[in-house]
Amino acid sequence: MSHIALERLRALEARARLGGGLERIEQQHARGKYTARERLELLLDPGSFYEVDALAHRDEDEVVGDSVVTGWGRIEGRLVYVYAQDFTVLGGSVGLVHGRKICKIMDLALRNGAPLVGLNDSGGARIQEGVDALAAYGDIFYRNTLASGVIPQISVILGPCAGGAVYSPAITDFTFMVRGTSYMFITGPEVVRAVTREEVTFEALGGAEVHARKSGIAHFVCPDEQSVFREVRRLLSFLPSNNAEDPPRRDPSDRPDRLAPELDSMAPESPERAYDMRAVIRAIVDDGDFMEVHADFAPNLLVGFARLAGRPIGIVAQQPDILAGVLDIDASDKGARFIRFCDCFNIPLVTLADTPGFLPGTVQEHGGIIRHGAKMIFAYAEATVPKIAVITRKAYGGAYIVMSSKHLGTDVNLAWPGAEIAVMGPEGAVSVLYRKELSSAEDAEARRAELTADYRQRFANPYVAARRGYLDAVIVPRETRPRLIAALETLEGKRVWRPAKKHGNLPV
Repeated sequence: MSHIALERLRALEARARLGGGLERIEQQHARGKYTARERLELLLDPGSFYEVDALAHRDEDEVVGDSVVTGWGRIEGRLVYVYAQDFTVLGGSVGLVHGRKICKIMDLALRNGAPLVGLNDSGGARIQEGVDALAAYGDIFYRNTLASGVIPQISVILGPCAGGAVYSPAITDFTFMVRGTSYMFITGPEVVRAVTREEVTFEALGGAEVHARKSGIAHFVCPDEQSVFREVRRLLSFLPSNNAEDPPRRDPSDRPDRLAPELDSMAPESPERAYDMRAVIRAIVDDGDFMEVHADFAPNLLVGFARLAGRPIGIVAQQPDILAGVLDIDASDKGARFIRFCDCFNIPLVTLADTPGFLPGTVQEHGGIIRHGAKMIFAYAEATVPKIAVITRKAYGGAYIVMSSKHLGTDVNLAWPGAEIAVMGPEGAVSVLYRKELSSAEDAEARRAELTADYRQRFANPYVAARRGYLDAVIVPRETRPRLIAALETLEGKRVWRPAKKHGNLPV
């Protein structure tokens, strides 16, 4: 190799590493943001990144490498494919070369069965490239869809994400945002002001808190970029590389036969009293480690990842501390999507149910609670992974059926001794069944209390369901952890037959 040829290569590589130049790199740092390459260094195992298309550019006078850095690396030794948009080059805008680089890395990820992590920091489509920019987005969306359910796809929003750019993160499995520096919206504040005359800031329109609490677009929100990369690495530790693999197991440091005596008094006897289901989850899972997903969206339902005897599981649980753990529109959407993700990637599902039912009212009915609630039914019934459910206190009406009941194909159904399983709560049932008697009784309140106690004794308990075989066992709460672990061990070889079809029609 000639000295001239080597020097030319080194010069091109240096130009690529420089991105948009020192001045724009300094501007990026001044905003509290890292550059594309710095971000990849923080995300990946040290020294593991291999770049692809570092020298790609459209015209001779354009920046070498264009406005995105692509390649592969390792996270905890496992292969991942990555792209990081470079805001120092034309604001990270997406054009022909940019799109082709991302599509190539997506094809490699799908072909090799490895997760894809996209670091988004872009001003949107490159206007001067016209339809080529739009084509680039369309090609990316198509590949996101093909990869869905085959490899885990994670989007990390580290700056603006506007217009058509938002749809790729929306298709991917999980979206991370950084508080104060990342934004997502279809149309920015200026367009909103021009069309609707609303005055709104970037933060109020599409900031991390908005998407974490209101829209549900953001699954995780972190205070800074360093913490977001730590959380991405943590999330991937629960996930398999593709849908043909089992989730990665760890040697458990927490004894599988450990009892949790605190669970015996965790759920109050009164169905009206609240308690924190997170405390129940932490008492059951390995080392109390629960990675909650969508923590701020529809908080009346908890979903997230944990481990039992070193094996990753997905948890779906009511939160009695918020709205008594009712199911509503947002909770149904949140639960259904999480259940379907776990089913895609062979992650067993553990459900902890304590719910009085679906949230009543015209807002919910007119908003389509029937359709949204049906998503939960569809997701649980469709799932073929091992499914275990525990009723910790109450499960009334349709919500009993929805929360991974035996009737939806759940493998092992358990309940604590104080569980109430009925069409409705005892008070409501008595009001319906004994309406005439109570309206004419001399001491209606005393008679109501007597009838309610009798109904609770006869019907609102787990033993009727156990007698019918709808529950496999009524267990002492402190034994929940070893019972779940034993059930998971028996379900390792689970096989399920399903009718041949292209795909079901989810009630979206």
